[in-house]
Amino acid sequence: MRQVVLDTETTGLEVALGHRVIELAAVEIKNRKITENQFHCYLNPGREIDRGALEVHGITDDFLRDKPQFADIAAEFLDFIAGAELIIHNAPFDVGFLNHELELIGRPPLEHFCPKITDTLRMAKELHPGKRNSLDALCERYQVDNSQRSLHGALLDARLLADVYLAMTRGQDSLMIDLPEERVAPLQDGATTPLGELVVLRASADELAAHEAQLAGIDRVSGGRCVWRLMAQRG
Repeated sequence: MRQVVLDTETTGLEVALGHRVIELAAVEIKNRKITENQFHCYLNPGREIDRGALEVHGITDDFLRDKPQFADIAAEFLDFIAGAELIIHNAPFDVGFLNHELELIGRPPLEHFCPKITDTLRMAKELHPGKRNSLDALCERYQVDNSQRSLHGALLDARLLADVYLAMTRGQDSLMIDLPEERVAPLQDGATTPLGELVVLRASADELAAHEAQLAGIDRVSGGRCVWRLMAQRG
């Protein structure tokens, strides 16, 4: 499964007021592993940056003066995200801005290129109702190091969100079991046991402790709905 974690920085908060995207970053997750494949660029918006936005991300008009416009990078960006599930924190904000940029150059919206858009802010609110669910709050909650985040930045924030998303959803791959490649089980005397014969290997104390720690993690993320623990209670 291919997923792309996406983030933007903008000249201001309102598309309706003519604000534009000035930084765009996308980080790839493949089979629940963050890869080195990423897309990142700064953009010349053709307008001034609001003072409030400047205080958030620190990107200046002078810095962007020689940067490309969105139309110049659109094809490369769309090729990068095509077919992937997009992972975005507060997705309506970024999607609204990017769809506006696409509309300005006569291209279809993001939904045309990506089969699914997942909003991690919505996910976080469902998992942690009544709590702070900003990216910084989630980094603290899931022990993701955000010490370098003094200002907002699309690439750094996309990388942090990728780590947070994997932590938020780690219960999804907890049921996967690595199956051995060997077709026979070796015995101590060098003989082998054909398939179909049961070989019982008792778990060590360290393995039992590791298993219990894994269950505790699943229980915490799922809000107390760890299947193994629920079955043990009923038994």
